[in-house]
Amino acid sequence: MREVFVRLYEKGLIYRGERIINWCPHCKTSISDAEVEFTERDGFFWHLRYPFKDGSGCLELATTRPETMLGDTAVAVHPKDERYRKFVGKTLVLPLVGREIPVVADEYVQRDFGTGVVKITPAHDPNDFEVGLRHHLPVINVMNEDGSINENGGKYAGLPGLEARRRIVEDLKERGFLVKIEPIKHNVGSCYRCGTPVEPRVSKQWFVRMKPLAEPAIRAVRDHEVRLLPERMEKIYFNWMENIRDWCISRQLWWGHRIPAWYCKDCGKMIVAREAPHVCPACGGTHLKQDPDTLDTWFSSALWPFSTLGWPDKTPDLSYFYPTDALVTGYDIIFFWVARMIFSGIEQTGEVPFHTVLFHGLVRDEQGCKMSKSLGNGIDPLKVVDQYGADALRFTLATGNSPGNDMRFSKERVEASRNFANKIWNAARYIRMNLEGHDVPRSLPDRLSLADKWIVDAFNRTAKSVTENLEHFELGVAVQNLYDFLWDEFCDWYIEISKISLNSGDEAAAQSTRRVLVWVMSSTMQLLHPFMPFITEEIWQSLPHEGDSIMVSKWPEYGGDHAFPEAAEEMRKIMEAVRAVRNRRAEMNVPPSRRTHLYLATSSPATFREGVSIFKRLAWASSVEVGPSFDIAGAVTIVTPDAKIFIPTDELVDKKAELARLNKELASAEKQFATAQAKLKNEKFLSKAPADVVDGVRQNAAKLSEHIALIRSSIREIQ
Repeated sequence: MREVFVRLYEKGLIYRGERIINWCPHCKTSISDAEVEFTERDGFFWHLRYPFKDGSGCLELATTRPETMLGDTAVAVHPKDERYRKFVGKTLVLPLVGREIPVVADEYVQRDFGTGVVKITPAHDPNDFEVGLRHHLPVINVMNEDGSINENGGKYAGLPGLEARRRIVEDLKERGFLVKIEPIKHNVGSCYRCGTPVEPRVSKQWFVRMKPLAEPAIRAVRDHEVRLLPERMEKIYFNWMENIRDWCISRQLWWGHRIPAWYCKDCGKMIVAREAPHVCPACGGTHLKQDPDTLDTWFSSALWPFSTLGWPDKTPDLSYFYPTDALVTGYDIIFFWVARMIFSGIEQTGEVPFHTVLFHGLVRDEQGCKMSKSLGNGIDPLKVVDQYGADALRFTLATGNSPGNDMRFSKERVEASRNFANKIWNAARYIRMNLEGHDVPRSLPDRLSLADKWIVDAFNRTAKSVTENLEHFELGVAVQNLYDFLWDEFCDWYIEISKISLNSGDEAAAQSTRRVLVWVMSSTMQLLHPFMPFITEEIWQSLPHEGDSIMVSKWPEYGGDHAFPEAAEEMRKIMEAVRAVRNRRAEMNVPPSRRTHLYLATSSPATFREGVSIFKRLAWASSVEVGPSFDIAGAVTIVTPDAKIFIPTDELVDKKAELARLNKELASAEKQFATAQAKLKNEKFLSKAPADVVDGVRQNAAKLSEHIALIRSSIREIQ
């Protein structure tokens, strides 16, 4: 920190001087522009009259801070404003104070805002300070460190800021200087630490000259030496960097790095040095005192990428690890930390500190509110871990995550992640149970069934997509791809299909399935490991594996040897047909215990014959016949893009009992529909009932109409 400070000082990029800064009256310290949080608040415009010295009239202006008028040293108008051009150079008398102040012309003034006349208080407004510099105006500080009025405030000296405001407004009204009070809403800056409104105030502080540092940092992002993700963050970055002011780096706090500057009590000489001096180089005196201020914490934090690696020494770590790779951080500290690391890294090393910055969002509560102690809506992650597990919490925070966007936290989402963890744990337990007494290597067999090829191909595509997702920092998409593969394809389909060969009595087929189960499960655990490290390590260790830990195992890669697109397409046709049969059975309330014949008419008979055992297990078929066409009387017909499926109606249901049930359900639905329709035709109901109630009845009627149509369709099919 001292090395950087002294280097910047020697280059003239750090200086000490009196400038306008943001002052917190509660913390009694300066804060940087980035540490001021703006919120919209109710306020007032006090319209005041400032009289001309020669008695020729007055100028009207408006202010939101009447107490600062005690420090006014001019009034400004726009040089091209025809209304006031003739008054430029004239002298006004400051109300209540009696000080003579000039009327100056400055382009800072907005002609179309307010009256077009602005009071200039260089000591208490950053824009006024700049106007004051341009017109060589005196700077009169009227506030103490606690925000009260100081000795320059005359009879108001010693009053707290708001009390001074109240009395000044009363006196202005009494003496005829107050024109009117206009209520407004305006942005008020507050201290990010304590929430107290900040007071712009002239103070002697240490500053970093930012323009020479900002220019190369702007070029680095514009030329994509540093990528900001999402890209919309670039606009925010450029807006701040291109309009940046000199950075106030001194703080009046008890903690932090002391500023490496010493003052000689004998001659007043200031010494900036890397090591504490013992003798004044100017007079030889030994009465030296270090500057009491500390550095803004972000000054030292900005040095993190290279200071942690041994800089300024040319260490092996520095040469190997710098520049670093990707920075992952919240978007709320883009100014505090990210921008400062970029310009500090370039200035001190000549290179950018990292090549990519991924901005993540904030975790908010279920209502979308930022978690805070004052609201009492914070979440203790340790309690969540105790209840649901660390993996479930990590997975929840990654699920639905997209760069730069906030996410809402809810226990329901953590429960869903815990259920997912249970799902893969049970899948692993099923695999281990079927490995007992068998020597199963962690490699795929030479011969694969259609289902084996399909699941290997599905994993292969998942490995490719997840890898690409991570390379593009699409963490939420990667998690969703893994979830879909594990839950929908591996657990719900392949594990169920695997039971066919494992229970077939064919040891060769069973061993082949065991090897596929082990290979797919352990490989998927490697993809899932960054998101759920604990359960994946446990499962990986419990299955046949090579190496000491999943953490250092080889990342799965997409490979042509594991791509079976034709088998995947054939399996898709079978799965689509199975789903169609299961859906129709569910619609007809047919229990799994009632098995039926299936007749599959298709132009792809070879594909569907290979899936006969799958239909028997997953579509609850007692037998399956495959052919180009069938003529089955009294059958339920199911159509998919690749097959026409017939199920004898008598095998599905007891016609008499099912017709009785359907007719009873139809009568109930028609009665409810008639009631809803009667309400919708009742003008009294429509005019008096709340709009959401009427809309609910209308939606319910539409659903009942659809339900009635489905019941009637089912009745026709059975009759």
